[in-house]
Amino acid sequence: MDYHVTVRTLAEFTAKRGDLDLRFTPSPTSLEGIQGHQLVRHRRKASYQAEVQLEGYYPGLRVTGRADGYDPERHRIEEIKTHRGDVERIPANQQALHWAQAKFYAWLLCRQEKLKQVEVCVIYFNVLTKEETGEPILMTARELQSFFNRHCEAFLAWSEQETAHRLIRNETLSKLPFPYKRYRDGQRDLLEKVYYAARDGVCLLAQATTGIGKTLGTIFPQLRALAQFDHDRLFFLTAKTPGRQLALDALHTLQQSHEPLRIRVLEIVSLERACLHKDKACHGESCPLAVGFFDKLPAARQAAVNQRWLSHEAIQRIAATHDLCPYFLAQEMAKWSDVVVCDYNYYFDMSALLYALTIINEWRVLVLVDEAHNLIDRARSMYTVNLNFNALQLAQQVSPAKLRAKFDDVASQWIRHFRDQPESYQLYSAIPEDLLISLNRLNTAITDYLSAKPANQPADLMRFYFDVMTFLRLSESFNDHSVIDCVVPDDQGLAFESELTIRNLLPGPFLNPRLKRTMSTTLFSATLSPFHYYRDLLGLPENTRWENVRSPFKANQLQVRITPHISTRQKDRHKSLDDVCELMRYQFERHPGNYMAFFSSYDYLSQVLERFQELAPSVPVNVQSRTMSQTDRQQLIDDFTESSQQIGFCVLGGAFGEGIDLPGKRLIGVFITTLGQPAPSVLNKTLESRIDSIYGKGYEYTYLYPGLQKVIQAAGRVIRTETDTGFIWLMDDRYNQPRVMVTLPEWWGMSGTNALSV
Repeated sequence: MDYHVTVRTLAEFTAKRGDLDLRFTPSPTSLEGIQGHQLVRHRRKASYQAEVQLEGYYPGLRVTGRADGYDPERHRIEEIKTHRGDVERIPANQQALHWAQAKFYAWLLCRQEKLKQVEVCVIYFNVLTKEETGEPILMTARELQSFFNRHCEAFLAWSEQETAHRLIRNETLSKLPFPYKRYRDGQRDLLEKVYYAARDGVCLLAQATTGIGKTLGTIFPQLRALAQFDHDRLFFLTAKTPGRQLALDALHTLQQSHEPLRIRVLEIVSLERACLHKDKACHGESCPLAVGFFDKLPAARQAAVNQRWLSHEAIQRIAATHDLCPYFLAQEMAKWSDVVVCDYNYYFDMSALLYALTIINEWRVLVLVDEAHNLIDRARSMYTVNLNFNALQLAQQVSPAKLRAKFDDVASQWIRHFRDQPESYQLYSAIPEDLLISLNRLNTAITDYLSAKPANQPADLMRFYFDVMTFLRLSESFNDHSVIDCVVPDDQGLAFESELTIRNLLPGPFLNPRLKRTMSTTLFSATLSPFHYYRDLLGLPENTRWENVRSPFKANQLQVRITPHISTRQKDRHKSLDDVCELMRYQFERHPGNYMAFFSSYDYLSQVLERFQELAPSVPVNVQSRTMSQTDRQQLIDDFTESSQQIGFCVLGGAFGEGIDLPGKRLIGVFITTLGQPAPSVLNKTLESRIDSIYGKGYEYTYLYPGLQKVIQAAGRVIRTETDTGFIWLMDDRYNQPRVMVTLPEWWGMSGTNALSV
């Protein structure tokens, strides 16, 4: 079996040398790059061929790529690179990379067209001056073949290793047994559905309760599918660190169950966590781990693939041995790993590493999205950006004089449009056109300035510049999936302050192309109902399947109580205090143990806590505060032991509402004193109206389903194993409403006698 590599990957692997250098140098935008390529081609004759698809072979290696342009009359192949500023500022190692690509294309063309010689040229096109720089060199087919062969030979040992790894990976995965003698109830059903989705090339939305073994039940079938259908990569995406660890634990279990399981597993953590020199910049003149990075990379890369298990700690050890940056070693190893475990943003955000690698390398990928109910809000934040007027002023103060007029123009347009807005918070249907023009002019001016002087610029200027670039990028795709809002503080005094935001409401249009690009994506969680809510807001493909996996838990494990005489609506909360506290005291006295009580806000929590301590001063309490550190949160969790008895007062949707595991007697019940619905606001009313106009379910998508998702997650802390028993108190009369009742988990038995109104 030949190993397949793209021209770009081959060149990067064999021709890149020198320091890691991430100093910001303005580069053309995507649009400028496209226009630059188009202008260069427009200057050529009608016979000029653009985007020439090429393919060639070296024993054991298939090389493919697309050359930018070919002039058949002059027999000249061109690699076009757009840039800003002085062409001499393009690093020598980058120029070597560009020429290697051009020569590879030239040989593939000679081979395909049976040419004896060809002109090779790297065209550097300056998007500012519209000037082309580049001297063609005439090379014979023999010279080009020799150059191509040398680089392929350098890559060949690696490609042979990769081919052999792929074969043994698929062989061992195809024989991978389930690591336990029996499946948990519902687990086999889950893994079959995941496998069938991968087999059929569709997306799957799988709702499965905690305790079913979702992580192992999704990874196992995807690994089998990876081998059977010879896919390239499996990405396991998580919202939080605990999910990442659960995935690594499941993979470790599979590794141990079937030695030798030959897969490479990579964990990617954030730059903030991985960086060992936070006070230094990412280039050789500042950080010692950037010096000679690409010279030292081959040995480190080989050590990494030999180890195969590349947790964050393993990457750190390898990086330390070879004296290079662990974060960017992990980024490199994403190209050579079978399974990558990381945060959502590595595939779904605007500049996602894994999505970019998938496109560039034409990978066939499988994706697992853990705790997928979190993806709606996380994706909204990925496609939201704000500009701060104070930040604009700070950037202006440290900018050169030549930029001041452009800053003044933006500031005057900003003040003109927003200073006199009638409310502190206000939504707008569009970005004012003249402000957008001013921002574009400012962005262009800063970019041109940085093209001439990219180094050692003030942090305030650079931060605002990056924010403006993101703002402008999102403005290009602005549609009914997003809104514009502006916050102007009421007490701003003489100094004008405000924040302007492009805020995403419906992330589906951004996520849909990324979901369609996978061979199969499975999104799973304990709370993914109703299907149409997630289908619409996440932009799931039309052929997406939905499975409500049978729960291993039984209704007789849980006693659900509804209080039709209590209203916890905002206007009724002061009247609810005594009833809520009496029921909590009553439950605790009848069944002493560990409970958690969830409230809609810290204010309501404080009111209930004060009244409860008056009515039941002997009942121990543990309280979540606004300023709790991670250590404090962990201590509160650790206080819930098999022998303790207490009520933890917490805010619904906070750190204790999901992602914590308190099995057995560590938690026997929860009190939920809210439907968890977002508070009415200008933004939420707009979201409701927007959704109503598109999907016809404005109230449900804006308030009901997001609130009940938090409720179900919090209630899910009680029953964690098949032997647990416990209580859920739903303290609000609205829980008796049919539209609420049908959204709650089926296994609770809400349609039978399990749900009692008291």
